[in-house]
Amino acid sequence: MTLIQSMLGGTWVSVEMFFLTLIFSIPLAVFFCGARMSKFFPLKKAAQFFLLLIRGTPLMLQLICVYFIPGILWGRSLDRFAAAIIALAVNYAAYFAEIYRGGFESVPQGQREAAKVLGYSKAQSFFHIVVPQVIKRIMPAMGNEVITLVKDTALVTVIGVVELLHVAKSASNRVFSTVPLFVAGAFYFIMNGIVTWAFAMIEKKLSYYK
Repeated sequence: MTLIQSMLGGTWVSVEMFFLTLIFSIPLAVFFCGARMSKFFPLKKAAQFFLLLIRGTPLMLQLICVYFIPGILWGRSLDRFAAAIIALAVNYAAYFAEIYRGGFESVPQGQREAAKVLGYSKAQSFFHIVVPQVIKRIMPAMGNEVITLVKDTALVTVIGVVELLHVAKSASNRVFSTVPLFVAGAFYFIMNGIVTWAFAMIEKKLSYYK
């Protein structure tokens, strides 16, 4: 029972990181996407390079950098949990931004022109015609990334955050058994099952809108 209680505590930390990462990464991705699609060349290229840097380097390395570099530069490291959220949010914002961009670019330009002929303003065309289509088109890709996020929360153990995998590894070393690791795997499976179900419901609701 003690092991299960400890793992439930670790699971709660993983769930907190999951939701906080989504809360910060989704709006941040909108900013990155806007910069990436900007007509201002320096901003567009800077965003393109930054997104390439984030998407082209391992998340584990980013976690280490966010946690240790402030300590090297200013003599004081960030809180472990805060460092994990920052690294996860920026990493996933980079991936979400490219998904958003693909969604926007998949909407035919002719629909915007048709909306203009019908008297829609640019804002009305964007929010009533473009955005609903983008949301519907990006849901499968977003679902895949969010499922990956559930598993990637395990990587924060590299900077000592006591989440589910950290608890499982400690218990496994203590009792000399791999059972805690398999229990942790079951917990991740259940969490991903819930996320998959939630996205399936959202996609079902969106399917009613043509």
